[in-house]
Amino acid sequence: MKTFKDLGLHPELLGAVERLGFEQPTPIQKETIPAILEARRDIIAMAQTGTGKTAGFGLPIVQQVETGKPGVQALILCPTRELCLQITRDLTAFASGRQGVSLVSVYGGASIETQIKSLKRGAQIVIGTPGRTLDLIKRKALRLETLRWLVLDEADEMLNMGFREDLDAILSKTSSEKQTLLFSATMPEGVRRISASYMQNPREITAGVRNSGADQVSHEYYVVKSHNRYTAVKRLADLNPDIYGIIFCRTRSDAREITSELLSDGYNADALHGDLTQAQRDTVMDRFRKRQIQLLVATDVASRGLDVSELSHIINFTLPDDPEVYVHRSGRTGRAGRAGKSLIILQPKELFMIRRLEKLVGKKFEYRKIPSGQEICEKRLYSLMDRLEKITVNEKEIAPFLPAIVKKFSWLDRDELLKRIVAFEFNRFLDYYRLAGDINASVEPVVHSDQGQGKKRKRKPPAPSSGHKQGRKGKPAAGKRRRAGRTQ
Repeated sequence: MKTFKDLGLHPELLGAVERLGFEQPTPIQKETIPAILEARRDIIAMAQTGTGKTAGFGLPIVQQVETGKPGVQALILCPTRELCLQITRDLTAFASGRQGVSLVSVYGGASIETQIKSLKRGAQIVIGTPGRTLDLIKRKALRLETLRWLVLDEADEMLNMGFREDLDAILSKTSSEKQTLLFSATMPEGVRRISASYMQNPREITAGVRNSGADQVSHEYYVVKSHNRYTAVKRLADLNPDIYGIIFCRTRSDAREITSELLSDGYNADALHGDLTQAQRDTVMDRFRKRQIQLLVATDVASRGLDVSELSHIINFTLPDDPEVYVHRSGRTGRAGRAGKSLIILQPKELFMIRRLEKLVGKKFEYRKIPSGQEICEKRLYSLMDRLEKITVNEKEIAPFLPAIVKKFSWLDRDELLKRIVAFEFNRFLDYYRLAGDINASVEPVVHSDQGQGKKRKRKPPAPSSGHKQGRKGKPAAGKRRRAGRTQ
C-alpha cells in the first residue's frame, strides 16, 4: 500500500501531512500527486466531493512553488467563498513546514481594497472565486504572467452557477505554458468544452466511478402527493432522532417556507438561500458546522462548495432539473468512510426519474414507505430508552440532591416512575401521531432488471387513511393540528 512518502513528497510536506492526521493517501491523491510532481502535462481529474482532492493538487503545488521568485505561480479557482476559504485553510496547513510560502484568498462579499493590498505584498498562490478574480485581473491588481499552475476546482459547479463567461475571460489571460488541472465530479458538455479549448492533450484520471455518488451513500425514495411533501419531511426527521443533514429544494421561497414551518413545529432548523447577505450566510454556516442547527434547508446554488463533514442525511424535498446536480447533493453525505443516506420525496408522476438517477449514480435506489405514526413513536421510544441507558451520572455532584429526590418520588413504584419519565419526554409525539394517517401514494415502484424483464410488481394500494384530514402541506387541518416539537 502506497504512503505519502512513496508519492514523492518532501519531508517538510510529510510533516504537515502527519500533523493533519492523514494516514494513507486516497485514490485521487495516489494518482494526482505524483502526476503533478513528475510532469507538466494538463490533467482532468474526476473525483467526488469529499475524496481529498484538495490535497491531491495542493500538496504538489505547495512543494514546487519557488519561494524566492516574485509573482503569482498558482491560481486556484473554485465556485464559492466557503470553498475558497476551506482550500486556503488546507493549503496554509500544507505549507506550515515550508518557509516563505504565501497565500491570498480573493472572493466577493469582502473588501476588494484589502485583497488588493494583500496581493501587492506578494503571494505565490492565489485562491479565488471567478467573479472576484476576474475583477482583480481587470484592475491589474492580479497579474498572471508568471503563472505555472491553474486549478479549476469543482469546474462543473462553477459552470452550473453561471461562471462560464468569467472562466473564459480568465483562461484567455493565461499563458499556454502553464499546467492546467481540472477537477470535477461530473463531466457535462461545458466542462468538456473548457478542456478542448484551454487544455493541451490532458491526461484523464478517474478516482472511483465517474458520475457516481459516494460508495457509503444509500439512496431511498418515497412517493407522496404534492401537498404531503412537508408531512413526509417531518416524519422522516422524527424517525431519525439524531439526524444532521441538509434539505434541498429548488427555490428561495421554498427554502424560506419550509424553514419557517420547521421552526414553528419546534425543529432546530435554518435556511441558506440567495437572499441572505454574506454575513448572514457565514452565521448560518458557522452554527450548522457547530451542530447548533440540525436541519439546514438550502437551494442548490446557495449550497455550492459547502464543506461540512459527518452529515447523516440528505433529504431531496424536490429533485433538481439536472440529474447531475443530484450527484452533488448526495455526495455531501457518506464522507470519510461514514455511512450516509440520500432520501428522495417524489410525486407519482416523477417516478420515471428514478431510473435515470440509478443509471447516473450506478446504484439501485430502494423504494420505502413514509413511516406511520406508530412506527415513528416506537422508534422515538427506543431512542429515548437508549439515551436513558447510556447517560453518564455524576455521582459526586448529584449526591447532595439524591435524598430529596428519593423522598419526593418514594410514593411511586419503579414501573410507575418509568412510565412518568417516558411520558414526560414522549407525550407530544404520542399526541401528534395518535390520528396520523397513511400519506403514501398508491404507485408501482420502479422495477429493476433483476426482478424480471418488462414485468411490473403488483402491490396492493395502501389502506384508506383513517387519520385526520390534511391541511396545507399535509399538516393537520385547522383546529386539529398538534405540535410535535423536538428538543434535541
